Amino acid sequence: MTTNHLNPLVLLVTAAEAGLRLDQFLAGRLEFSRARLQRWLKEGLVLINSEVRPGKYRVRQEEVVTLTLPEPEPSLLLPEPLTLEVIFEDRDLLLINKPPGLVVHPGAGHRSGTLLNALLHHCPDLKEMGDISRPGLVHRLDKDTSGIMVVAKTASAHHCLVQQFKNHQVKKKYLALVWGRLPARAGQIAGDIGRHPHERQKMSVHARRGKPALTSWLVVQEFPGPLALVELHPQTGRTHQLRVHLASKGHPVVGDATYGGGMTRLSAQTQLQHLRTLVGRQLLHAAALTFSHPRTGETVSGEAPLADDFQRVVEYLEKIKPAFQARGN
Repeated sequence: MTTNHLNPLVLLVTAAEAGLRLDQFLAGRLEFSRARLQRWLKEGLVLINSEVRPGKYRVRQEEVVTLTLPEPEPSLLLPEPLTLEVIFEDRDLLLINKPPGLVVHPGAGHRSGTLLNALLHHCPDLKEMGDISRPGLVHRLDKDTSGIMVVAKTASAHHCLVQQFKNHQVKKKYLALVWGRLPARAGQIAGDIGRHPHERQKMSVHARRGKPALTSWLVVQEFPGPLALVELHPQTGRTHQLRVHLASKGHPVVGDATYGGGMTRLSAQTQLQHLRTLVGRQLLHAAALTFSHPRTGETVSGEAPLADDFQRVVEYLEKIKPAFQARGN
């Protein structure tokens, strides 16, 4: 849809749309993100029969809705020709494999060289999607977490994918190397997660006002250490959920110094000491995503192979495992 920032958009409410909230009506008619529409509603840029109405207002048949589009907001985001591993792409979305150590979007201390800078170079129109500071992004991964991410390329795709994440309709699979022997082959961890009561940069299951969180886990393989490779399925999407839940049960992710999985936990075994040279970050990997395509409704499934550093650790542990088993360890 082509828009002119000098002339307002004029929309007539149909019989089928009567009774919708104003914000729902706008979202259904226009390919702008919900966040952007809500901001314009608050700024008084949307009129019903020449009167300002809130987003919760119920529209009536044949009412005239007028939206005066503001001038485009300047973006400080710069495209950068960085390496980008694309798993899948169509006109609506991208599936990419984020390497460890790459920050997802610019922020304090990271003004450039981020995944978003690379995405803007790959897809210049992305600047119009979603939040002006994070266009196209519908979820994120921590800097040191590797793996698959989905990015929206249109406003309608952005809205649909955001809703799927919000409603826990996206199936996510992670792999992690953790400390210790878990109590069974499979299980769940339930515990509210919120801001740590004393260390504000961390999350905790002991927060004063936490939100419900649920994680399912499955042991894939056990190694000396003791260490275990586990498959994780977060049923909710809280900040640092997997790392916090695992640490709360005494099984922090290997290399995760923030939540107790730092390499100081290594035993004195000489062979295990070699892990110090292999692990430079938390060994957590987003392995797969499954969701409904925002335009066709078809199921989309994507997978990302383990990052090279994680794969090297697994191969090393598989190599030394027989020797430890022979010694009864």
